[in-house]
Amino acid sequence: MTGRVKQSIDAAFDEHEGSEDENLPPAWWMVNVVDDCEGCDDLRVELVLERPGGDERVAAHLGPAAARRLRAALATALSTVGQEP
Repeated sequence: MTGRVKQSIDAAFDEHEGSEDENLPPAWWMVNVVDDCEGCDDLRVELVLERPGGDERVAAHLGPAAARRLRAALATALSTVGQEP
């Protein structure tokens, strides 16, 4: 690929932001489209998770099949809790 692609899609804190309960630590997530995945030859969906104030991020670089599987899992989870996917 020519050039670098990094397009931010969405980002947010979960509902535990500001919680003092150590058993429910807040989390921050972000979804991007990237082409700078080392070892990947195409665009990837990047899912980033981080604990606010932490110094470590976890990034998953998902190909189309893995991104669809994650989407299906989220849809199933929403249906399970009585929400429209």
